[in-house]
Amino acid sequence: MSRTVQSVERAAALLRVLSAESEPMPLGQLALAVGLAKPTAHGLLRTLAEAGFVDQDPITGRYLVGAGLLHLGSVTLDLNELRSETLNWVDTLAARTGEEARIAAYRDGSAVVAHHVFRAGPGTQVMDTGRSLPLHATALGKVLVAFDPGAARSVVGQRLERLTFRTITDRSQLLRALADARDTGWAAAVAESRPELAGIAAPVRDRGGYVVAAVGIAGPVPRLCDARGLPRLDLIEAVVGVARSISRALGHGRAA
Repeated sequence: MSRTVQSVERAAALLRVLSAESEPMPLGQLALAVGLAKPTAHGLLRTLAEAGFVDQDPITGRYLVGAGLLHLGSVTLDLNELRSETLNWVDTLAARTGEEARIAAYRDGSAVVAHHVFRAGPGTQVMDTGRSLPLHATALGKVLVAFDPGAARSVVGQRLERLTFRTITDRSQLLRALADARDTGWAAAVAESRPELAGIAAPVRDRGGYVVAAVGIAGPVPRLCDARGLPRLDLIEAVVGVARSISRALGHGRAA
């Protein structure tokens, strides 16, 4: 029995180390981090991989948190369910800000829009529902990469495509932006996907606290940003407030 408990403790230690890292880790570094011999760590990692809690990069041999662990305790909504559960709040966000509003979830390497509400007023607008948005160059995408480990894993080792002169293509710079998003609870993208467009977004959580989507607004840079080119505080507050309301509607923060 003592050996069984010790094995669980060691496996948990390995998962904690992997969960704290944004990049895959080699066996030797993992073993050193938890104070285990390499053969012992390897055996535990192999068992965790069979359970779906750890993945191993087939090229580098490095380890990262597996999809089975990422979604443990979380109910994944399909895009139609996400839309039906949140459309009233996305409508509210568009009405409060006067800008177009979207809610998106991570799917297959991009942020896929589940619901899109046009802004009021004249001008040509294109419906984005069902459209895939780049993770690194949009506010919705940055939120998903910052808070959803699955989305974060999808950009590891991938080239960051330059879409405008302000698109973040340096991985270190992107990691700093993602850290800021985690610290503040929201993300922005100013002229990063299109020169004239800015966006502000915040995470949506389910009952277990897992980030299942991102909600936000988009519009012309002069309307979303102040004279310094920074996102307007009143718009940030509106986006974060609606994100929290949607999260509560999905069960986050409710007593069990």
